[in-house]
Amino acid sequence: MRPQPPHPHPLTPADLPNGDDWWHGCPDCHLPIQGGTAGLAAHRSTVHTHAGDPRRQITINPEF
Repeated sequence: MRPQPPHPHPLTPADLPNGDDWWHGCPDCHLPIQGGTAGLAAHRSTVHTHAGDPRRQITINPEF
């Protein structure tokens, strides 16, 4: 098994540059993002690609 490369964005608040927020939301899809601007960049490169959002939309109909 090959060793895994380093994680693409900071994993703790201490890893962030000064002035960067650990948590905020994506302005495009409003999902909570951790890891500051590097985490947002990683989110955008995996979720918001030229192919569009790869997530499947689901509908839950609760029956009461």
